[in-house]
Amino acid sequence: MKYRNLGHSGLRVSLAGLGCNNFGMRCDEKQSAEVVHAALDLGINFFDTANVYGGQQSEVFLGRALAGKDRSQVVIATKFGHAMGDGILQKGGSRGHIFTQVDASLKRLDTDYIDLYQHHIPDPRTPIDETLSALNDLVAMGKIRYIGHSNYSGWQIADAHWRAVGGGYNKFVTAQNHYNLLQRDIEKEVLPACKEYGVGMLPYFPLASGLLTGKYQRGVEAPADSRLANFGERGKKALSDRNFDQVERLTEFATSRDKNLLQLAMAWLSSNPLVSSVIAGATRTEQVAANAESISWTLSADEFAEVDALLTRKRD
Repeated sequence: MKYRNLGHSGLRVSLAGLGCNNFGMRCDEKQSAEVVHAALDLGINFFDTANVYGGQQSEVFLGRALAGKDRSQVVIATKFGHAMGDGILQKGGSRGHIFTQVDASLKRLDTDYIDLYQHHIPDPRTPIDETLSALNDLVAMGKIRYIGHSNYSGWQIADAHWRAVGGGYNKFVTAQNHYNLLQRDIEKEVLPACKEYGVGMLPYFPLASGLLTGKYQRGVEAPADSRLANFGERGKKALSDRNFDQVERLTEFATSRDKNLLQLAMAWLSSNPLVSSVIAGATRTEQVAANAESISWTLSADEFAEVDALLTRKRD
């Protein structure tokens, strides 16, 4: 397993991480534990979850799966910000909500501290200074160790950095955004901001919800139990002819190098030095093994350029 620093921090995390969004939703407690244990056996030490995942069961299942393991050798990342109820005070980045949610997450995870606490979505109603101040206090209290954000735009990353500098707060060390071979919007502003301010990227949906694994076929309706089927119109849009054209080109590129599409999708991300860890989800142990093996392939500059040309080519 390869390891990298988490952004500009000194914390070392596995380049292949495990996304735990399936726990409590597509994985029961037994399956979740099997996936976690398989990850640990492969040298994966980075586990990403959130308070809302799996109907609030993901954190519970992860905590139980890690029971009895050496906590100092495991990096737990979770999130706050999404609505945890119908009340107006049950979401966002306010001091009150953050303090309530961190204690709830610590209890569900059955741990004394959270390694990486991430603001799940920007909160336009709460000044970022308040969010940063609250997170800074939690670091001082020992409840969390590092902070990150998710779904921030480029200007929000820059603003948060300078607000932290000006206020003397801990700075965000990671950004978690939608990024894969078929979804590259963050290359315009988000990735340049991450590079400028030493923020490590944690791409989510690295396999495009299965589209980059060969799970879906052109002209065939998505399986009823698949993620894209559950995404409604968003899922139907993902199954476009344009995306399938690109999938076919990428598959040919990977095959010419005795690799498969999944390996290319993971390697393309992990070969980017701005990426701290690729947090792919898994429901089976063999998926964990495949994801972990994929990051052993490092794309060359020429291969990056060839992939870029394939993705920007107009339809034949």
